[in-house]
Amino acid sequence: MPQSYLKRILDARIYDLAVETPLDMMPNISLRTGNTILLKREDLQPVFSFKIRGAYNKLLQLSDEQRKGGVVAASAGNHAQGLALAAKHMGISATIVMPQTTPYIKVNGVKRHGAKVVQIGDTYDEASAYAKTLVAEKGMTYIPPYDDPDVIAGQGTVALELLRQWTGNIDAVFIPVGGGGLCAGMASYIKYVRPDIKVFAVEADESACLKAAMDAQRRVKLPQVGIFADGVAVAQIGKETFRVIRECIDGVITVSTDEICSAIKDIFEDTRSIAEPAGALSLAGLKKYIEQNQCSEHTLVAVDSGANTNFDRLRYISERTEIGEKREAILAVTIPEKPGSYRGFCRLLGKRLITEFNYRFADSTDAHIFVGLQVSGEQSDHDELIENLRSKDYKVVDMTDNEVAKLHIRYMVGGHAPQVEDEIVYRFEFPERPGALLNFLNKLAGRWNISLFHYRNHGSASGRVLVGMQVPKTERKQLRELLDDLGYPYSDETENEAYKYFLS
Repeated sequence: MPQSYLKRILDARIYDLAVETPLDMMPNISLRTGNTILLKREDLQPVFSFKIRGAYNKLLQLSDEQRKGGVVAASAGNHAQGLALAAKHMGISATIVMPQTTPYIKVNGVKRHGAKVVQIGDTYDEASAYAKTLVAEKGMTYIPPYDDPDVIAGQGTVALELLRQWTGNIDAVFIPVGGGGLCAGMASYIKYVRPDIKVFAVEADESACLKAAMDAQRRVKLPQVGIFADGVAVAQIGKETFRVIRECIDGVITVSTDEICSAIKDIFEDTRSIAEPAGALSLAGLKKYIEQNQCSEHTLVAVDSGANTNFDRLRYISERTEIGEKREAILAVTIPEKPGSYRGFCRLLGKRLITEFNYRFADSTDAHIFVGLQVSGEQSDHDELIENLRSKDYKVVDMTDNEVAKLHIRYMVGGHAPQVEDEIVYRFEFPERPGALLNFLNKLAGRWNISLFHYRNHGSASGRVLVGMQVPKTERKQLRELLDDLGYPYSDETENEAYKYFLS
């Protein structure tokens, strides 16, 4: 299997536009983990992403007639920018169809390179469907973002450079996966030239379409995907990319949003550059691999695949980073409702930094406090903190991994509302664009009283809302039917401990 792509990769003549990117040592994380960690800097391409390689290589294969007819593509951003620049370089007319949720930095990047931008739908699949109608109506040539041999071969040049740049031992290479073009190209080259090197695909756990396909031994389509890492927010792995990847990788690693945010910080501290979430994906997987396998003195390589992120998203990334690094514990602690209780609690903590403290009077006996505390990053320190509090007769609930607590409770003020009857609580996500919140409210309003509501713009492509509604038990089936019709991802959080401790 790998040899079928070798000649295509070697023949890719892309370097009059794409650049050979450096392979940088990561001194801080190398020292911290006891391994040699290297980062392939695809964020330094002219469009700040590896996508220029595959897009340009594909255009070079087009006939004169195809070039005259123009090209069209659907993309959440990075493929769009790569294709726009390549088309401009070759004098080809390009139209890019992008989801309406695409970060503006990517939309502006495409326009800057002279391509026409059409924004349709909330997802890549909706944009792709519209792009293919332009092929039928106007005779344009569709340029796939990943599922094409010429695109895959262009992306494979990343591996060609990598193995030329580091001739010593490499134990494993970690490659981000969305549709699979980069992973298919790199893995096929690495496994042909250096079959001793392990290759791991890394996915966001909110869009793990490759893992789903590997588990099922066939391509499957995810019912929904999270779009925090918008560059890899793909519901189904490509047909050709899956054919190649399944034969060439040693495993799939999935990582959480918090782990991605932590990796963004690691890249910043070692390179003073800011990766987009998809760009830091493979480093997050590399770190997880080290933790799970307790390896040391290994040489491990990650690919920084891109740096196209909106500046306002950094607020959310920063907030989640400490939890991703396990340097903050989020706890619900019950303390006596009497003078001096908070002082006694703080005295017990000693010099440990309090990162957050939320409290509102509930009753005359006990108080529930929402507290963030700095920990070392070692699980043992996290566990020791909780055990120390419990040994002093404090009731403690660990909420460090509780999404409702992290996304909503820590930003809310108020307290218990015992007078509210029949309250149930749901968490929603919806596309973050002008008018989306109003549309969401319009669809919910008028049926049941809204008793609790929290929305906060996280600088990401999706809005998160926590809603409490007074719904009699006899009407809850109707509510679920309405929510299913809304089409937004949702979850029932009525039994969530964060809600029960601080808001119910």
